[in-house]
Amino acid sequence: MRVDLLAGATYNPAVMPSPVPTILIFDSGLGGLTVFAEVLKARPDARYVYAADDAGFPYGPLSEAVLAERVVAVMERLIALHDPDIAVVACNTASTVVLPHLRKRFAIPFVGTVPAIKPAARMTQSGHISVLATPGTVARDYTRDLIETYAAGCKVNLVGSRRLAGFAEAELAGDPVSDQDLLDELLPCFIEGSDGRTDVVALSCTHYPLLLPRFQALAPWPVTWIDPAPAIARRVTQLIGGPVPGHEADDDEAIAIFTDGAGIGAPLRTALHTRGLSQVVVESWPMRLPVTQPE
Repeated sequence: MRVDLLAGATYNPAVMPSPVPTILIFDSGLGGLTVFAEVLKARPDARYVYAADDAGFPYGPLSEAVLAERVVAVMERLIALHDPDIAVVACNTASTVVLPHLRKRFAIPFVGTVPAIKPAARMTQSGHISVLATPGTVARDYTRDLIETYAAGCKVNLVGSRRLAGFAEAELAGDPVSDQDLLDELLPCFIEGSDGRTDVVALSCTHYPLLLPRFQALAPWPVTWIDPAPAIARRVTQLIGGPVPGHEADDDEAIAIFTDGAGIGAPLRTALHTRGLSQVVVESWPMRLPVTQPE
């Protein structure tokens, strides 16, 4: 069973975009493809720019200051080149830190994704929920505030995986990891005690739904998995409207941009093509900032 959540936070209303919009989907890597797939279903007529800042992947180890500086710089370049009508930050780590900076700096609306703690608390029957995220998202005060606000009556198990995002990238690149490696990361989500057991797992990194079929097969018992992508797509259509009747996007109206591209091989190009991204570009932009580790 897959459950959606209403993604995004408050935003400054913007002027309605052109009838056939350009939609920018941004992530540190390939996780945003799960969001792109759902937004594409909602607006098949739109022009798309999928941007992966793989030169900075993963974002989790970055300090908040460095992360904000980097994403704003990357977004400034993307907006200047492609003039999107709306941007989706398809990354929990970036969304929990950078969205206020982006909304202050740019006039276009931004949709983000945050840990699905509120819908998880609503869906649980046992009162035991797990939030599977990156260590950076687990450590954010934003995440703790969501728990205090929406899930104070639940037992919330925060699981920060250092490896799953990389496993998802490897899966798309044609080099899947073993079931045991996946299970090692997944098992901490499943807690069983005298007062019940985990019945909801919120996938709080957009990379993780790429592995969902394998999660479902490996899980020690059935749970409700919360994937944010469909709700993010609904939020996009709330802001820019539905498809334009009579317009169908051409093959050249969706492009994938990478800031490094070192991992792009034939399997990944095939995976991108099957998802509607036949154009793949590596940009050597002056926006590459040092990937600074937090002290």
